[in-house]
Amino acid sequence: MSTRTPNKRFRFSLADLPLLLVWLVVFYFTWLFMHGADHFLAMTREALGKYFQMRYALIAHITAGGGSLLLGLLQFWPKLRLYSARTHRAIGLLYLLAVLVSSLTAVALAFTTAYTINWAYAFSLQVWVSVWISSTLIAYMAALKKKFKSHQEWMVRSYLVTLAFLISGLAVKLPVVQQLGSFEDISPSLFWMGWSVPLYIYQLFLNWRAKK
Repeated sequence: MSTRTPNKRFRFSLADLPLLLVWLVVFYFTWLFMHGADHFLAMTREALGKYFQMRYALIAHITAGGGSLLLGLLQFWPKLRLYSARTHRAIGLLYLLAVLVSSLTAVALAFTTAYTINWAYAFSLQVWVSVWISSTLIAYMAALKKKFKSHQEWMVRSYLVTLAFLISGLAVKLPVVQQLGSFEDISPSLFWMGWSVPLYIYQLFLNWRAKK
């Protein structure tokens, strides 16, 4: 007699709807954010301006960054993790690769073209990308050591830093924000806000949950 368990079936339910809606929102704003960079695809000096010498790094940074935004959110779908650990790991590795490509090219940009704007702009990017790389690698190492609670918490931190691209990129386009000053003046503050405030709020949540 066969003792093989029945195949698991991946079924969508109403409980999955909130995460699906969040993913669609992130997908829309990711598309909106990347659509604003379409002119860079001309790959001409006129279209790229100060980024011309670093054009391939810029395109890789934007493309991989968009991929990390979409892939990262899938990792938090509980049903997907339960359905197939292999699929969860595969998506996780793709997310790690996307972050590494986007962050390493961001390092190149932060130490070159960013200084043409000002020192504060470049420094804010350098710190931001350092937090992004380190939080993602810590999450990956925790998974390798099978410390899954720590892995999940650091994955949340990594993805919050990833979301900072959307938060700061969309905030800088708001008319009320643009009235505060030029892009050179306000962008460093928005970059800090985009990742540090969400991380602080998440840490408060972890502390509250630990007390509960």
